[in-house]
Amino acid sequence: MARRGGMHIARRRAMVAITSLLCTVAPTGLHAQGMSDRPITIVVPFTPGTGIDILGRLVGEHLRQRWNQPVVVDNKPGASGSIGTQNAARAAPDGHTLMMTANTFVTNVPLYPNIGYDPVADFAAIIKVATGDLVLTVNPSVKVNSAAALLDLARAQPGGLKYASPGVGTPQHLFMELFKLATRTDIVHVPYRGSAGAVQDVVAGHVGIMVMPLHTALPLERTGKIKLLAIGSERRSPMANDVPTLIEEGVAGFNVDLWYGLFAPARTPADVVARLNSEVNAILALDPVRVVLRDQGLEPAGGAPDALASLMRTDLAKWQKVIRDANIKPE
Repeated sequence: MARRGGMHIARRRAMVAITSLLCTVAPTGLHAQGMSDRPITIVVPFTPGTGIDILGRLVGEHLRQRWNQPVVVDNKPGASGSIGTQNAARAAPDGHTLMMTANTFVTNVPLYPNIGYDPVADFAAIIKVATGDLVLTVNPSVKVNSAAALLDLARAQPGGLKYASPGVGTPQHLFMELFKLATRTDIVHVPYRGSAGAVQDVVAGHVGIMVMPLHTALPLERTGKIKLLAIGSERRSPMANDVPTLIEEGVAGFNVDLWYGLFAPARTPADVVARLNSEVNAILALDPVRVVLRDQGLEPAGGAPDALASLMRTDLAKWQKVIRDANIKPE
């Protein structure tokens, strides 16, 4: 019952966050001409209140204001995001259907061979919207204060340490399996059905190690419930600049984070993709948007469509290898 109450509180907080995001939007008095008088639909393959949903509503409301054109967020959750993703892939490639999603859109493909879409062939990348850092954490009962010390401990007792994750194939799980492959260590995976139970058991000391989103981990660290050992990204986070990266801790080339992107169906005209990219880049440059995203633990990204397309291809190849080499099978 406590876990269910915690989930309800988290959902209410997320919905409050959505409202605050929309309140940051203010008319500029200048409206560019929209693509048409038809609504633009942003498909979100997850439930309302998730980080992806918040990003979809933020971008959608700003597009509505800037173009004076209706924008609708359509939540289509289910099957690890594949239901909404398939729906978006089948839409007409005219710029009126977009999809806001996360990098699980790519990592799920080698995990579920019959997932029903190809992220490269079925979609046109528009823009990388934001990133979120992942951090390697331990319960204070694990007597290490650095990732290097954790590696020494793991090598001294192969199979003696355990790590929790929200489930098989989640970014936290894949992070740790890549970490194990890169460092040739044996740490036992304890999968949960969602983050709440995993975090609770790490805080309680039932499981010693977990990778968490940084914005989830920071409040727990500040109250002494966990220790932060290293950031998975290639650069330190401005939210926790005193926490080193795994690269700094000796894990060469390690670079894993959460990323969120906006996509259109394949064969969407290049000029439509370019216009959407320009508009969302402008939205992400707005100070109120950047502040609120950072309050949600996200770093505004932006950039060219080709940058997101390249990231998608690189990630697909990387996680295909990790899933094969670590022999990860869906539950």
